[in-house]
Amino acid sequence: MSPSTARSEPTAAVTAESPVEAGPQPAAGAFKASLMAVLALAAFAGYAVLSNWLMVHAAREPWAVAVLFGPLLLAVAGAAWQRKQLAVLAACGAGVALLVWVVERGGVADANRLYVLQHGGIHLALAWAFGSTLRAGSTPLISALAASVHQHFTPEMQAYTRWLTGLWTAYFIGMVLFSAALYALAPWPWWSLYCNVLTPLAAVGLFLAEHVLRYRRHPDFERVSIRLAVQAYRRHDAGTGTGTGAQPEAPRP
Repeated sequence: MSPSTARSEPTAAVTAESPVEAGPQPAAGAFKASLMAVLALAAFAGYAVLSNWLMVHAAREPWAVAVLFGPLLLAVAGAAWQRKQLAVLAACGAGVALLVWVVERGGVADANRLYVLQHGGIHLALAWAFGSTLRAGSTPLISALAASVHQHFTPEMQAYTRWLTGLWTAYFIGMVLFSAALYALAPWPWWSLYCNVLTPLAAVGLFLAEHVLRYRRHPDFERVSIRLAVQAYRRHDAGTGTGTGAQPEAPRP
């Protein structure tokens, strides 16, 4: 055996082993993404139950305002820090300062109205995020996300995802209008139940119903894993993904 042959054997062994080592990575990535999604949903559900209890039993306590708004500000600030959005970080800092001031002065006179404004503000922001992408010359938000994960993005899929973006926009606006009507006409515990329990359930219900409708009307949609969906959202949200400006392709034979 020549020296050159002897030296080449370890390289061949490493090459032969490398596919075996790389094999579990996609499964591990999918499991991690699924686990993170489950943990996020569990944290959100716990926060919703705690918020409902605080609004009903301790709505006027100064510390309750901090418990309700503090996690939201910290979550937004954490996302802004990762994306280096200095303006959002500054706004979060101002929000924290305002929250400290409110707690120090003993809370607010009408905490219920503050909670209604919080609920409405979040949904109006989501409605703007979706609806602003429906303007002429813009790519609808869901179309951009779908184009980045589907290999064959046809004009029919483009039309459907545009309609879906409009549906979510209308949903968020409808939630705000119903919230205002319920606050004006019903007892406060009803509104608290709607805000903290029924609101997330309604969003999940619409998501699941659309999922079923999508594959009945458009079976050509490829199945997408949770990991790919999360990656598409992160790319789009960071402004570095390819889905933002993606255009639908012509149907392939």
